[in-house]
Amino acid sequence: MSAAVTPASDPDPDLEQAQEYAAKLLLLSEGSVNRHFDPFEDIDWDNPDYAADAGEERWILPVSGDTLGRHPWYLALSDEEKIRIGKYRQANVAKVGLQFESILISGMVTHNFGLPNGSPEFRYCSHEMIEEHNHTLMFQEMVNRIGIDVPGMGPLVRKFKYLAAPVAAKMPNLFFMAVLAGEEPIDHIQKAILRSGEEVHPIMLGVMAIHVAEEARHISFAHEFLNKHVPNSKPVDKFVLSLAMPIVMWILGRSIATPPKTFFEEFDIPDLVRKELFYGSKEAKRVFSDYFADVRALAKDIGLMNPIAKRVWKLLDIDGYTTRYRSEPLRVVKAA
Repeated sequence: MSAAVTPASDPDPDLEQAQEYAAKLLLLSEGSVNRHFDPFEDIDWDNPDYAADAGEERWILPVSGDTLGRHPWYLALSDEEKIRIGKYRQANVAKVGLQFESILISGMVTHNFGLPNGSPEFRYCSHEMIEEHNHTLMFQEMVNRIGIDVPGMGPLVRKFKYLAAPVAAKMPNLFFMAVLAGEEPIDHIQKAILRSGEEVHPIMLGVMAIHVAEEARHISFAHEFLNKHVPNSKPVDKFVLSLAMPIVMWILGRSIATPPKTFFEEFDIPDLVRKELFYGSKEAKRVFSDYFADVRALAKDIGLMNPIAKRVWKLLDIDGYTTRYRSEPLRVVKAA
């Protein structure tokens, strides 16, 4: 009598998804081990050419990554005034980056605290926090070297520091949306400058090169996190997230990309120019919307781009095309 054959069990889709997610996070973690930077080893701060007053014309704002740098008002200024504004602007961008990274770290610490043993997120998040701590050191060193006492974020936006930990603890999906809202604009701007080949000050170039290289992993993780967790949410939670996503992108994106009021007061920048640069003109709206092309693609992939959500994206003037793959250059997107 022949032995009975035990039928093979059907694969468990949840288990397969968990294993695939763990494998992706392990790859990101190994990337942090095999390719990481130390800002005090990899940036030659004491090189005479890196002095803030060396080749000061290199502080003139690049036209590729800064709307102010290509605005007629700025272009009409003397080189001396362009340099003065450029130094302040770049120092303040670095300070904003430092403050955002600090907020991110505080939320991620809270997220990590509650993870169960064996969670693949714990190791990756720990690697990311180490890198973000290095970024805060790097940004502050840049500010110190330039030597201008910039404020960074405006006083109201700084209050977000009190929200990161409770949001990360209770609403991790919303927290990692907020992470993308801050990371995507900075990454978009820095990549545009690096890809343009424009000459910028070596301090700024060194900081951007390190930040872009490591931020690629951080953005990838936020995408993977949301791609893993959001589709499994309850329908009502997904609907709320679909409406929250464009609102979070708009609020935090504006906070990151727009200089504080003190910047405009310091340099007597006319209100009309301010509105054209960051709010009123078609170019300003297009530039801001472009920051979130990858995020819109993610929203579509994870089921958050329903008809009502689409209206919210459009109402906030941050709707538009979606990329075919993450970090697809705009020139490729628009050519397609």
